[in-house]
Amino acid sequence: MRATWNGQTIADSDDTVVVAGKHYFPRSAVREELLSPSEKTSFCPVKGTANYFTVTVDGQENVNGAWTYPAPRDDAIKDRIAFWNGIEVKAEAVS
Repeated sequence: MRATWNGQTIADSDDTVVVAGKHYFPRSAVREELLSPSEKTSFCPVKGTANYFTVTVDGQENVNGAWTYPAPRDDAIKDRIAFWNGIEVKAEAVS
């Protein structure tokens, strides 16, 4: 799976976990230099509290375009990051 936005790959991995229709990428597969912590948080009774990131590519910001659960109730998404808000996540053919 590959996450892209504004013409740049943000994350690329064949080891994503799908929860509620969203792919969670291992942190090691994410270009964290493109992420900066946001003040936004949200709470899910199933997964816990999410912390968000702003994704910045070529000077353009996608505010709250990524999130993680630092202490998830579901260990399957521990140390993983998911994307939304216009960030495309799709399967990429291996060449």
